[in-house]
Amino acid sequence: MAPPGNSKSIGTIQEGSLHASLKAWYMLPGDLSEVTVDGYLVDIVRGELLIEIQTRNFTSLKRKLKALIERHRVRLVFPIPKEKWIGYVTADREVPLGWRRSPRRGSLEDLFYELVSFPQLVRNPSFSLDVLLIREEELRRRIAHGSRKGWGTVDHRLIDVLDHATFKSPLDFRNLLPRAMRSPFTTRDLANELRLSHNLAQKMAYCLREMGAIEVVGRRGKSLLYAAPDPP
Repeated sequence: MAPPGNSKSIGTIQEGSLHASLKAWYMLPGDLSEVTVDGYLVDIVRGELLIEIQTRNFTSLKRKLKALIERHRVRLVFPIPKEKWIGYVTADREVPLGWRRSPRRGSLEDLFYELVSFPQLVRNPSFSLDVLLIREEELRRRIAHGSRKGWGTVDHRLIDVLDHATFKSPLDFRNLLPRAMRSPFTTRDLANELRLSHNLAQKMAYCLREMGAIEVVGRRGKSLLYAAPDPP
């Protein structure tokens, strides 16, 4: 079975194609691509707005974003695969050996796996974050490293952008909290309400706390209790 919307042959796919496809999807007429600003190469320049697309590893962007945001408005674009098709290909990637749909479905909350690198940046009004929920292909081929053999990921490719959400302030992030959840709450409460792993709920609470969207108001046993602060 092949993934829906698979219009390109396997042989045309190159390393980093997901990033390139997202940049092409995101660009508007008049945008400039690959521009050096204050010594940093920026993916897209849209007037006074700098747009950086990052498919993973926010840690590597921390220094760059902190420097650029001192003098510019910066928007970070981050894709999350809501639906993923895994393709197994020959070593030269010319022949597809088969496809399967990954059982895992991503959600907006997955952004907190990466945002833990710099949640404080959300406090800066010059920073915004666009999260794209996408359908993607992940290509794998057989690899061998010494005595180790198996299937390794060699590329990701965009099939479609399904939805997106823009976050411009801590309040936008706070809106991800379940409306029905009672306050104060623990990370275990948060995990249960959103059906997240406890690890992800902890990262979410940490980020919301660091950006000022929630605050610690006490303890329940060994667990911290969180609540949204009163509006100023």
